[in-house]
Amino acid sequence: MSLEKFTMELKSIIDKQHQRFLHTDGPVDRNNREFFAHVKEETKPMFEVNHQWMEEAEQFVKNRESSVHPNQVKSTHENIEMIILHSYYLDVERKRFKELYQSSHYVLDMILSDIEKRSS
Repeated sequence: MSLEKFTMELKSIIDKQHQRFLHTDGPVDRNNREFFAHVKEETKPMFEVNHQWMEEAEQFVKNRESSVHPNQVKSTHENIEMIILHSYYLDVERKRFKELYQSSHYVLDMILSDIEKRSS
């Protein structure tokens, strides 16, 4: 999959997780093993996409002119991991979740913009 497709997929993932966060009552009992197993299974593909995106994005910003810096790629990767987890466990304030969400979208949009500039 290309960096553009990974980036679009991540945008979709964090949008869905944002909706989950907003529309789920919580917080959830962290000691519930059944819930943990469910979360682990459901989030595994999301974490894989996020990891693959990070590898592709790191190469993209290292090998080409980009408005995104390598440390922003790493931070965005970590922020997306937190978005995924917090959307299930609801253990962070709405303001903090929104900051993670907006920051991640900002960097993902910058990557897409840089890809578009390279294509034209």
